[in-house]
Amino acid sequence: MTRPADLPIRVKFFGLMSLLLIALLLASGLFIFNRQKEFILRFAVDNARSFATTLIETREYMSSVVKGEPEQNYNLVPQVVATQVAKRVTQNSKFYVRQVSLRYRNPANRPDPYETKQLQYFINHPNAEVYGIVQSGDVSLFRYLQPMRATASCLECHGSYETAPGFVKKRFPPGHYSYNYKVGEVIGAVSVSIPVKDLYAQLGANLKLDLFFRGMVYVIVLLVMGFIMSRQILNPIKLLSERIISVTRTGNFKDKMPQKTRDEIGMLIGAFNDMMDELSSRTVQSKEADERYRRFIEVAASAVITFLKDGKIVIANQKAEALFGRSRQELLGESIFGFLEGGAALKERLSTQTEFRDDRSHQVVAGLGGKRTEVEMVLSVSRTDREPMFTAILRERKG
Repeated sequence: MTRPADLPIRVKFFGLMSLLLIALLLASGLFIFNRQKEFILRFAVDNARSFATTLIETREYMSSVVKGEPEQNYNLVPQVVATQVAKRVTQNSKFYVRQVSLRYRNPANRPDPYETKQLQYFINHPNAEVYGIVQSGDVSLFRYLQPMRATASCLECHGSYETAPGFVKKRFPPGHYSYNYKVGEVIGAVSVSIPVKDLYAQLGANLKLDLFFRGMVYVIVLLVMGFIMSRQILNPIKLLSERIISVTRTGNFKDKMPQKTRDEIGMLIGAFNDMMDELSSRTVQSKEADERYRRFIEVAASAVITFLKDGKIVIANQKAEALFGRSRQELLGESIFGFLEGGAALKERLSTQTEFRDDRSHQVVAGLGGKRTEVEMVLSVSRTDREPMFTAILRERKG
């Protein structure tokens, strides 16, 4: 199973960017949803306040201008007029407006438990208004109440029984709790309500539309960023990686990349090309040095053998061929320890030493056909990037 860290950069980039954009989309959607809820709530409060104010002002106006008209036309009673005006104002909306009172005359104005609680609150807070989301059974409602206070004109019907109009006395006998109000006393309240589902009906549609457009914008941003990143970063890095692999396999340092920009990727490509030039130069120098070394040992008066720490012969000159009685092709790849009678001791010494120094010793070379040749061996070591290489110069001992 591929680890996430081993996935291609393109996959990790698009994956991480997709997760980030989805998180941003959800966060922005939640933020917008809450903002719209707050806006709709303020809108509902403003509308409810406007409806309530209109009804209260209508009621107060009617109570101040009508005199004996309600005796002949009950529809001119201020409370009735205000109710009809409220119906007209709200007829094209989902808002429901009515008047409520703890001391009601019309049964339709009887408060429900929530309204009763707020009316009792208004007794000590006559200038307040209340609103909020209230659960009523299985339905959530937005509720708003604004208190109505008795004016001097209101007391014509709600003052004492004796001063009340005749049509009021006929309907409400002495002792009825709708009498004996005082100026400034809370006489009732305007109650405004609307189901939350109607209040938020457009919110869901607006949110879906907003999220759709935001999602499209995020997708376009992701595609554009992906295109730019692929073109400017990922593709050059992939090509650079392929060139490095090719150089590793073929050793061809002439294969460079075009440097089109001067940004970080361009600087990376420039550094790669400089490295190729340096490696090419060093390779040429190394080959020239190897060639000079081979020529040098070929003209040397003694046998020269270059071998690795495990004894594997990698270079041998003509003198070595004559000393060991074998051709150069036969010597290369063989272990020098097998040709020396003291080879085992030499192998042990080289394998245990941590620091190598030039060494001089006497050895006996076992040549072809059992020929034994005593030699003086001068052993030197040179360091390479991987492991040390040893060069042995073997001179035949005379006498």
